[in-house]
Amino acid sequence: MRRLLLLAPLLLFTVTGCGVVQSSESEATEEARAVARTAGERLYGQRPRTAEEVGRSAAGLDGVEVLRLKGASTHEGDGVEVTVRTSGSAYDDTFDPEPVTVVRCFAVRVSPRTEWRENPRSVDCPDGPRLTFAPPPPPPELPYEELEAKLPRVPEGGRVDEAEVRRRVAALDMDRAIDVEVQANDNGRVGVLLSVKGNGYDPQDCLLARVSPGATEVWVPSRMQRMPGEGGCTISNALTRMPPPH
Repeated sequence: MRRLLLLAPLLLFTVTGCGVVQSSESEATEEARAVARTAGERLYGQRPRTAEEVGRSAAGLDGVEVLRLKGASTHEGDGVEVTVRTSGSAYDDTFDPEPVTVVRCFAVRVSPRTEWRENPRSVDCPDGPRLTFAPPPPPPELPYEELEAKLPRVPEGGRVDEAEVRRRVAALDMDRAIDVEVQANDNGRVGVLLSVKGNGYDPQDCLLARVSPGATEVWVPSRMQRMPGEGGCTISNALTRMPPPH
């Protein structure tokens, strides 16, 4: 009996110690899941994308390895399911001599029906190496100098001919991936917007111009104004130039 009583504290410590290790592993797993959840947030969006585009975007995120892609595109069927591998660490300096680090895999679904901050599903890590993706083709170069040279110069007191501006812009030898918008306003100005579709996260490539009596201007908005949601790459900005960011 005396011997059993002496062993009781040791057994209690061992059970408690195992509980702490398990708790640290759970915390590390949740940290790995948080990385996958952040990946889902970055991939979230309504823009149609192929599975390759989704996989390439996911592979470019910090701490994320893409192991499998399921589905053809975000807008077909259930969308694209990306199996990602992430890691997480946790440390309890009272009981753990070393940090507990785990590697986990999660399925992240990308579809127009995906909920914002949808919790990624835990899955078994598939065999094989991570997937690699060729870099995307470079965006077409916007014709700054050509546009500046082609646009008409209208003297002060004159009238800007919208049809003439459209004709000169259409005469430019531009890549078909460049979107073109021309619009006039009630103040006698004609604005021009040349833009390339962005990825929804990085600054969009665009070129603005405005033809007014006495002045023809061509410019690229600042990086901050070209961020998604900032309104820099719009025809409104071409017609009424936004003030520079502070």
